[in-house]
Amino acid sequence: MRTYFSDDNRLHFPQAELSGGQFVTPFERPSRVEYVRNRLLTQGMTDIRAPGPVDMAPAQKLLDAGFLRFLETAYDDWKAEGMAGEVIAANVPTRGMHQDRIPENIDGKVGYYCHASETAITKGTWAAAQSSLASAQHAQAHVAAGARAAFALCRPPGHHATKDQYGGYCFLNNAAIVAQMMRDGGAAKVAVLDIDFHHGNGTQDIFYDRGDVFFASLHGDPRHGYPYFIGYADETGTGAGAGANINYPMPPGTPYSIWSQALDDAIAKIGAWGADALVLSLGVDAYKDDPISFFKLDSDDFTDAGRRVGAMGLPTVICMEGGYAIEAVGINTVNVLEGFEGA
Repeated sequence: MRTYFSDDNRLHFPQAELSGGQFVTPFERPSRVEYVRNRLLTQGMTDIRAPGPVDMAPAQKLLDAGFLRFLETAYDDWKAEGMAGEVIAANVPTRGMHQDRIPENIDGKVGYYCHASETAITKGTWAAAQSSLASAQHAQAHVAAGARAAFALCRPPGHHATKDQYGGYCFLNNAAIVAQMMRDGGAAKVAVLDIDFHHGNGTQDIFYDRGDVFFASLHGDPRHGYPYFIGYADETGTGAGAGANINYPMPPGTPYSIWSQALDDAIAKIGAWGADALVLSLGVDAYKDDPISFFKLDSDDFTDAGRRVGAMGLPTVICMEGGYAIEAVGINTVNVLEGFEGA
């Protein structure tokens, strides 16, 4: 399986994130993907290529234009206002406030476009986000040219980014944009299967009222885990998208025996829906030792999960999402890929 990976991911590395009431080194850091790349090489998966230029046209078709302009200029606007540190949201529109008016001041604008203040914007964030999307796009092009699957080692990740908000370490929703590219390339029905521990709220937001993209997410119950306010089982789509969205929220301590039942059900529903192509949002933070998650999957379970997904037999683009147990993230990610290829 070919991998696309950009060294420009390193351009995004905030100094800290707010966690548990204190500033800590961000859990989402450049070393995550270095562990994955090193494991790929160790396991003989040496076809690793730098992507070509990003194509922003598909993103512009799918996402809010003002949001994209904001991401491109936020850091410069922040510095122009005299802010000393990195871009961090401090003011957000909550209940009873206007959510339909965009402030002109950059401090207010950041709050308008952000849904999680642990996610900072640095000088290199926009370039890194574009390079992450470029990896996903070139993986999609490789599959469109006839490959069974390709892996986009994306960083920063994407599945928490909505059509007009960033957060959860995500800025551009790589998986959603790839799904749209598959549709534009001729696939009548595309499924996005999200196995990251955290609900793919951004992907759900983008496709919630569409019937041509099926979204399924296996994740921690939002009553107990981020993103808290979305990802419940009764969220099934609206309008043309009614029935094309399915969530599998699961409680703390969920083992693979239960998690895999949800995976099998999601796979069955995607098959019954008649998907022509698949995007796999691959987070490995369902791992038992992940520092910001609460499922209990072992490393070998990821191999089996990859085998089940691979048995679907669909043209597949795999986009890297989360996974924060640094020492194990490479093993668990590559286990999924090896399981997929062995199906």
